[in-house]
Amino acid sequence: MRFDEKVVIVTGGALGIGQATGEILAERGAAVAILDWDDGAGFKACEKIREAGGKAVFERVNVANFQEVSAAVKKVKDVFGKVNSLVVSAGIQRYGTAVSTNEDQWEEVLNVNLKGAWNAARAVIPFLQEQGGGTIVNVSSVQALASQQNVLAYTVSKHGLLGLTRSMAMDFAKENIRANAVCPGTVDTPMLKWAASLDQNPQSVYDACNAMHPLGRIAQPREIAEVVAFLAHESSSFVTGAVWTVDGGLLTQIGGVPQTDAV
Repeated sequence: MRFDEKVVIVTGGALGIGQATGEILAERGAAVAILDWDDGAGFKACEKIREAGGKAVFERVNVANFQEVSAAVKKVKDVFGKVNSLVVSAGIQRYGTAVSTNEDQWEEVLNVNLKGAWNAARAVIPFLQEQGGGTIVNVSSVQALASQQNVLAYTVSKHGLLGLTRSMAMDFAKENIRANAVCPGTVDTPMLKWAASLDQNPQSVYDACNAMHPLGRIAQPREIAEVVAFLAHESSSFVTGAVWTVDGGLLTQIGGVPQTDAV
């Protein structure tokens, strides 16, 4: 899957799945624009791509602010001459129930995870229309299809991201703009490291996450990025409005059933 002469914008591209996606796309010929609010990590991610011989630029944005996102996308268009694809990987995690989640936490998560995806799409779609089509890939979560306890805002935002994806897929299909979503299981990212650090025994969190996936381990960011790259590429030309689980079998198993070695 080559991306020669393609220009791809990756929100949340400074770290984790977004960073791995940017690296894969650049390795395969794309010019990559990283939009993120982490200056240090964003510039480092770009420098890593350039050192490997790829093309990359970084724009600092708060994805919850449409004016910032729109201005950054226009800069990317000015630098590279076009935009062919959008990958939305910007996301944050907060914990709480419908009672314990406060209004600030709710707005913070929904603004980044859901409104941020909408902002990126509405800034990019006019440029995809100029090119006669393109792709949008939203990185959602298995928590768009199920839920754990104490993750209200995050689960709501990821469920909403599937609705956004499907709606865009229908609205712009006749313009050859395809929109799909990827729902990863647990991935070894800085977000997971942060979540584990909240526990008195961080290693126990990793052990539990490894154990709950039938493959016996969590994913590496590049494993998710490979699926994102496929959906961004013309190899997936008949795929739109789809939700791809990349979860090591997590959602396939029936919870509560004791494991046995019996045949």
